[in-house]
Amino acid sequence: HGSGWERVLGWLGDFLSKETGAKPMSVFHCRMIPPRPDFAFTLTEEERALMNAHADYLRGLLHDGTMMLAGPVADPAGPWGLLILRVGTEAEAEAVTDGDPVARSGRGFRYEILPMLSTIM
Repeated sequence: HGSGWERVLGWLGDFLSKETGAKPMSVFHCRMIPPRPDFAFTLTEEERALMNAHADYLRGLLHDGTMMLAGPVADPAGPWGLLILRVGTEAEAEAVTDGDPVARSGRGFRYEILPMLSTIM
């Protein structure tokens, strides 16, 4: 019984998306890894400006409904960025992360993208 409603509602959502012609969406966990473990504590002014452009980019994703959540994670090994996307495919998630100013900067930022097996929203 623990996951019964999740399954039923998932089936219902799939059915309705087919009926309305809506494209099925998936959720992806995107981990933005900075160029060095102490990045969050040692930003240069140029890197701070880049992070402001990154934040503006994420705000646009939130506004258009692509991004569900984003923020820095306080990992003892070194902070990293979390980005939760709702898109149709992993290729679309890659396109979103590739478009991020930090990824385009050539400064050593990279994303790891993992699909979520299921979500509770």
